[in-house]
This record gives sequence, structure tokens and C-alpha cells, in this order.
Amino acid sequence: MDLSLPLAKLKWIQKRYLKRLKKLKIETVKDLLFHFPHRYEDFSQILKISQIKINQTFCIKGKVIKIENIKTHKKGIILTQALVSDESGSIKAIWFNQPFLKNLIKKDTYVLLAGKLTIGKNESYLQNPVYEKIKNPDIQPFDPRLTHVGRIVPVYPETEGLTSRWLRFAIKRILKKHLASIKEPLPEFILKKYNLLPIKEAILQIHFPSSFKLAQKAKERFAFQDLLILQLFVLGQRIKRYKEKSAPIPIKIEVVKKFVESLPFKLTQAQRKAAWQILKDMERKIPMSRLLQGDVGSGKTVVATISALNCAKNGYQVAFMAPTEILAKQHFETVHNFLKNFNLNIGLLTSKSDRLFSKKLKNEVVEISKRKLIELTEKGEIDILIGTHALIQDKVKFKKLGLVIVDEQHRFGVEQRAKLCKQSKTKERLIPHLLSMTATPIPRTLSLTIYGDLDISILDEMPRGKRKVNTIIVSPKERQKAYQLIEKEIQKGRQAFVICPRIEPGEKGEVRAVKEEYTKLKEQIFPNFEIEMLHGKLSSKEKERIMKDFREGKINILVSTSVIEVGIDIPNATVMIVEGAERFGLAQLHQFRGRIGRGGEESYFFLFCESSSRKTQKRLKALVETDDGLKLAEADLKLRGPGDFVGKRQWGIPDLSMEYLSDLNLVKTTREAAKEILEQDIYLKKYPLLKKELEKFTGLVHLE
Repeated sequence: MDLSLPLAKLKWIQKRYLKRLKKLKIETVKDLLFHFPHRYEDFSQILKISQIKINQTFCIKGKVIKIENIKTHKKGIILTQALVSDESGSIKAIWFNQPFLKNLIKKDTYVLLAGKLTIGKNESYLQNPVYEKIKNPDIQPFDPRLTHVGRIVPVYPETEGLTSRWLRFAIKRILKKHLASIKEPLPEFILKKYNLLPIKEAILQIHFPSSFKLAQKAKERFAFQDLLILQLFVLGQRIKRYKEKSAPIPIKIEVVKKFVESLPFKLTQAQRKAAWQILKDMERKIPMSRLLQGDVGSGKTVVATISALNCAKNGYQVAFMAPTEILAKQHFETVHNFLKNFNLNIGLLTSKSDRLFSKKLKNEVVEISKRKLIELTEKGEIDILIGTHALIQDKVKFKKLGLVIVDEQHRFGVEQRAKLCKQSKTKERLIPHLLSMTATPIPRTLSLTIYGDLDISILDEMPRGKRKVNTIIVSPKERQKAYQLIEKEIQKGRQAFVICPRIEPGEKGEVRAVKEEYTKLKEQIFPNFEIEMLHGKLSSKEKERIMKDFREGKINILVSTSVIEVGIDIPNATVMIVEGAERFGLAQLHQFRGRIGRGGEESYFFLFCESSSRKTQKRLKALVETDDGLKLAEADLKLRGPGDFVGKRQWGIPDLSMEYLSDLNLVKTTREAAKEILEQDIYLKKYPLLKKELEKFTGLVHLE
């Protein structure tokens, strides 16, 4: 039987269920079999009625002595009441608003019931127990005929009108008919070497486990398979890169020295080392694919500028892509200032604005039409083109693209980066070198998987003069003290940020929104200060005006969404308040914190938190205790999961395997296994089923 068979072809599944299944992206037999439980209930211990205790999950076996439907007088709720007995005693079971049970569970029927004992006013009873009718009263736990009780029971991700009970029934029926059709995609030697369950046994044990140990082994087998495929993809990309050609770009030592000497500050050793690694990579005929990882304020842009300058001075063009318009404009200004004495043409291309800086125009920044800028780029007259997603439009062509720089690279899809790398019009079809940058420190497990095709340079030194920011968790009672400190800082001539999770208030008003907070601060808290708000819905010109005014000190307090998370550089800002701090990840909060204290003054980062839960307080306390981005990223990975870092949609990794991305041992093991397979058979000709799974994953990975 073909596992790709649509469920619509199975006559026993009603149309209403097909629609509900589709909501969970379940459309084929295989989709249903690979819809795994997210937890299990242990209903495997069958007790006598006399043995059951309060607040203990248990399972009993007995005969239905009496069953009836009763309508309550006050609320009109229909109660289905049953009296169930065994040789040790009797117990009442009550179900709410399920009158059909009276016709399903009839008098003298034998049943298994599972749940907890509830103590009422006058009696104890089972409230809404899970039930299963049995023909044989001597049935034992884990009997293959049992589905919903008397065993370890799977609980699945559900949707409205689609219960775990229905899913158990459907999956069991499909397993009976289709289990034999499932073929093993993993090589035999991998199964043996890593002691993995064969796929048929793993499918059976993940849905209807014989023990919790086997359920865990089944989960690990599927996590291993998914991570192995991810590793095959990543290592395959690396191997593919070694077969591609790029233009070797020699190091112009004198140009680089002149640039370093022109800087108003001294490079850190980490910056020098990273720049050298990048320049040496670009000398090779193999395309560079390097990730420059540095904490907020560690000086990634200057390192990227060194590589861009060296590339341009060798006659090649540079594309520099940023995730937001604000950041693209800031990079344009920074690179323009760094390179004003190096006789280069630098362009800015975003969806709404474009500019050109040219040495020939006496260091002036002049506005030209977008069409003209694209035309100059295609002719090769623009040395460095900085922009947003606008750079990957089909009409943007480079004459001789030598280097692609992508900032905050985790915000761009794999496909977008690949597209930018293919935009050069060179006859030789040379692949440009790729430098990715991120300020989000990447935990070891993720650097070995998601970013495993990249060589990594780390900026682990902060420039001199960068002071530690005072980080303080503020309860609702202590708000006023924080406002007083902001007032003092602004009176000293400093500036402040206030960050909110949303633009508009939530339906229930539970989230302090930008517009709401802006009005409150302007009218009630700080009526004497200049306050503005910044968010993604503002026009390009309005955002530009606000940032210019804030940079020039015309605005005292900027109320903003997370649009300021990356790249905003306001050296005079010394205070930041984050409203609803519990709603942000640690890595994101660390990014926010990096926006203040950039001028070397003492600074304050206030986490306004409405939640008093121990887990929330513990998580935020990690920010107070350390400013080490990598430690915070590791903590975030444990607390919030890898999806927060890599984007589930972009990578198409199932939830089960996403959990295991945090397991360093499993990540290392699957990486080794992938290497072994590729060393034996780089094109996976011996393993067609594994190749098919890899092709399916490659299709998913291009989702953005």
C-alpha cells in the first residue's frame, strides 16, 4: 500500500474529520502515522475499586450495574451516571454533557475506566473518566486489543472537533493495515552502530508503547533520523561549496593598513583575527562561507567593511544586505564614513528609497532614481550596494559580484541568501564569497547543525570603554522609582528607550502597546519631555525623520516596538525600559540591552515584568547575573527551545526533532553518522529512501 495515499480515499473517515485533519496538515496515510504524541498518560496499572485513592491516576475494571442520564435543575446540564462494580466494591462514574454514552455503555457491559477520584459533597466518584468497553473481563494490561486505557496511552496535538481518542482509533486502524508498507530509510549499519529501533517497531512504540523506555527510544530514533537528514543537508552544502568556483581576491595589505590606521579607534585582537580569517578565505578559489558572530557592540561592521574595501579595490562589487530599512540606512552611513577617503561608489537600495555616494561628487550623498542606481550597479559602477530585501529583486544585477555580506543572517531564508549569491553576471559563473553576520550568540548545538555549513569567526572581545549595563527587574509597585531615574538621566542630557511588545493594545488590553504607552508617558508621566514613537507601520520617511531627530538629541524618549532590536546606534541613550519583559526571549532582551551604554556612560536596563511566576523571575534573573551573550543564548535554548533561534517554518524541522536540537550529544552523533554515510556514498545512490527524505527536506528548507 502506498503511504502517500490521501486519507480522502479511505471510506471510513468522514468528510468532517478530513477538514479537521487538514488543519493539522494531515492529508495522507503517512501524515497520520507521523503525527506523533506530545505526551503519554499512564493508565497501565489496573486496580481493584477498593484500592483506589484520592488524586491518584488509576485504571479500574468492572461491570456496569446501572447507567442513566439525569438533567440538573439549576444549569440544565445532562449528567450520565453509571454504577460500576468489581468483587471488591462499587464506584460511581459521572460524565458531563455526553448523553450518547448511555447507548454506548449499556447495563451489564464490562468496562475499563481511567482517571482520578473526585470527592463531592456527599460521595466520591470518577469525574469524566476515560472509558473502554471490553468483552473479556479477564483482560490484562497492555493487551493489544486495548486502545484508550489499560496501557500507556498517547495524547496527541489536537484541534477543535478532533480528539486524541479519535486519533488513537484512526492511527491504530491504519497501523493494522499499513505498518508492513513502511520501509526503512536508514542504512542498516547506522541502525546497528547507534542502537536504533527499526522504523516499524519505532512507529508502533511511539504510538502504543509497551513501556516508557521504549516510547523514549522510539522518539530518539525519529529525532536521530530528522537530525541526520539535517546534517546530510548541511554537510552536503559544504561539500558542494568545495566543488564550486569563486574569484580569488588577493589581500591588498597596503590598502588594509591604510584603512586600519584611518580609524578613530584601535581594533581589538578579536577583530584583527576575524578580519584576517575572512581575507585569507577570500584568497581561495573556493567560495568563502563564513559566519561572523559577535555580541552586541563587538564591532562586526568594521570587520565587514575591511573585507568589502579589499574586495572593491580588487575590482569586484559587494552586496551588503540588512534585515530592516533602518539598519540598512545606518550601515550606509557607517560604511560611507569609514570609506570616504578610498574613492569608492556606495549605493543604498531599499524598497522605498535609494541614494548614491560617490567620491567624484566630493563626498556628497546625492539622491538618484532607483532605476538609475540599478543601471549603474549592472554596469559595475557601484562598488558597494547596501540594502534590504530589495537587493534580491530580479531586476537587480551585478556586473562582477565578488562578496555578499548578510547582516543578522538568521533573519533571512536559505533561499534568499542563495539567490543573492547567484546575481552576478560574470561569464565564468563564479560564485561570490559569502560573509554572514549575527549578534545573536549561537549555542554549540545549533552551530553544529543549522549553521554547520559555515566556518565561524567569533568576536569575543568588547571594545574599550564599553561599560556593563545595570540590569534591574521592576515589579509593578516599583515603576515610579524607574520613572524618577529616567527623569534624572534626561535632565543630565541623556536619552531613553521604552520598548513595548505590540503596536496596538491586545483585545483584552493585557499588553502595553506602543500607542497606549506613548500617550500615557507624554500626557501623564513626562509631559515636559519630547517623546516620539517608532514602529513598523510608519512610513519610511517618518521612520527616518524620527531616527534622525533621536540621534541628534531632539527627542528625549523613544517609545518603540522591537524594530530597534538590531543595529540602532545612539551613543547618548543610557536608559531602556522593556514593558512586558516576560514576553521576550533572553537573546532578544540581550539585543535590546546592547542598544544603550554605547557612549561609555553608566546605563540602566529596566525589565518591567507583570508576572510573578518563579520560572519567569528565574529566566529574567539570568540577564541580571550575566552579560555574556553565549551563556544567555544557551539558557534561552533550554527554556524556550531551538525554534526561537532558527525559525521552525524556515527549516521545516518537526516539533519532536526541534526539541532534540538542544541535545549536544545527539547533534554530534548525527553529524558523525552523516559524515560516515557521505564518505561511503556522497550521492546516496545506495540509499534511495534516505535520498528521497533528504530531497523532501531540501524542499521544506526553502520555506521562508
